[in-house]
Amino acid sequence: RIMRPDDANIAGNVHGGTILKMIEEAGAIISTRHCNSQAGEPCVAALARVERTDFLSPMCIGEVANVSAEITYTSRHSVEVQVNVMSENILTGAKKVTNKATLWYVPLSLKNVNKVVEVPPIQYARKEQEDEGRKRYEEQKLDRLETKQRNGDVILPVINPEPHTVGYSQSSLIHLVGPSDCTLLGFVHGGVTMKLMDEVAGIVAARHCKTNIVTASVDAINFHEKIKKGCVITVSGRMTFTSNKSMEIEVFVDADPFVDEPRERYRAVSAFFTYVSLSKEGKPLPVPQLL
Repeated sequence: RIMRPDDANIAGNVHGGTILKMIEEAGAIISTRHCNSQAGEPCVAALARVERTDFLSPMCIGEVANVSAEITYTSRHSVEVQVNVMSENILTGAKKVTNKATLWYVPLSLKNVNKVVEVPPIQYARKEQEDEGRKRYEEQKLDRLETKQRNGDVILPVINPEPHTVGYSQSSLIHLVGPSDCTLLGFVHGGVTMKLMDEVAGIVAARHCKTNIVTASVDAINFHEKIKKGCVITVSGRMTFTSNKSMEIEVFVDADPFVDEPRERYRAVSAFFTYVSLSKEGKPLPVPQLL
């Protein structure tokens, strides 16, 4: 689809969150199609994890984004999807790769959202492809478990923080989950969550350096638990590290299921975003040191 002004920041660069949302939509479509390709229980693919993705080049207003997805591995209960994003300048015909991403999906039954159904196997061109996929599957499984175990942090407000400290730029966004945010099962689309996370990370980066900023990369995004329609989610971000030219920002999503739910707030998603600061000409600028 063509990139429009509401997809971009004030400098005309497309938001990283917009691209992440398109990537997730492509992954969800191909995973759900595959998981329903054989006779069995109807299901919808839910996003469980996004591996690190780099933003290789910026995309601008007026360019056409072409997102393509391919299933590269299936386990008994999960699907690995590789997604590529190309941008095309329709005036010159020039094309460039902007993103490559790997996503993991889990198929949930339409009749019982807590039931994970079995995934139809795919045919591999070579035995090595299956072995490599199984290795990636085991690695991401371990990493997700480790990330979930260290997810107890919270962000507390700081009174009169000094410039360039963590408290000075930390930011939060509160969002009520509505029907338009959700899948057929009534749970939030992974792409919607990632878009909100990128917005918060961008605010943190802009507050820290007071310049135009763009998403450079996203480390693994782990979806620990589903977020139901009617929940209030709090997306929180804080600066964790700066180098001369980049900023690392931790972002996590907490959910409050206060509508007809006795459950307490829980950590639903976590990730690290990396941003760079750009001049008006699009050149990298030095980043103020984090105190």
